[in-house]
Amino acid sequence: MELKGVGAIVTGGASGLGEGTVRRLAAAGANVVIADLNEERGKAIAAELGGGTEFVRTDVTSAEEVEETVRVASSRGPLRVAVNCGGKAGAGGRTVGRDGSPASLEGFEFTVKTFLSGTFNVSRLAAAQMAKEDPLEDNERGVIVMTSSIAGIEGQIGQAAYSAAKGGIIGMTLPLARDLSAIGVRVVTIAPGTFRTPAYAMMPDEMVDHLESLTPFPKRMGRPDEYAALVEHICTNVMLNGEVIRIDGAVRFGPK
Repeated sequence: MELKGVGAIVTGGASGLGEGTVRRLAAAGANVVIADLNEERGKAIAAELGGGTEFVRTDVTSAEEVEETVRVASSRGPLRVAVNCGGKAGAGGRTVGRDGSPASLEGFEFTVKTFLSGTFNVSRLAAAQMAKEDPLEDNERGVIVMTSSIAGIEGQIGQAAYSAAKGGIIGMTLPLARDLSAIGVRVVTIAPGTFRTPAYAMMPDEMVDHLESLTPFPKRMGRPDEYAALVEHICTNVMLNGEVIRIDGAVRFGPK
């Protein structure tokens, strides 16, 4: 798939992995819609990049808002790419706390709704639009990239909600790829390890140093553009489909 001139959506595109992806796809010539709740940052990135980049305020769990985002993206070129980086975690913590209190059900449901249901919501609506686009070589019409985490494979203590949500994304990768094969839409999931995103920027330096020391090689956190480079390769390599790709420097999470 050639990225120049295509319509693309990146949820969570105003920061972190999403922002890195927006910049990478825009540099490749795609007309990118930054779908995020952070209007100030999203509009600033769109203004900086110019060209076909546009911000659309988007709650990934809202069918109406995602439909509008899809409409805007498809008006800028045939919608070929949807990258899911959006989502927000609710209250985490142990299933039963040290004081004997149970974990928050509301926090669990919020995390699953934003990460897992939000990803499915964006993917289903983007795929429905992709099905309307003219086919390319090999009858390909588009690609959906979903973002899981290595926590979806080896979740740590206190990560039940986050791991359930990210594990759910892994679990629906192959079924979605099989579902959408009839319309020529590929589905690939990326499972990042520790990356320098705003969430990690809020951690104490000693905790960041510890996390970096756990990675066999390279001995550092990943950078958003390294995630984005993988997204770009997935978009342009038609044989990548139905797969979960770890990008983690060979780190494996222990219990805590």
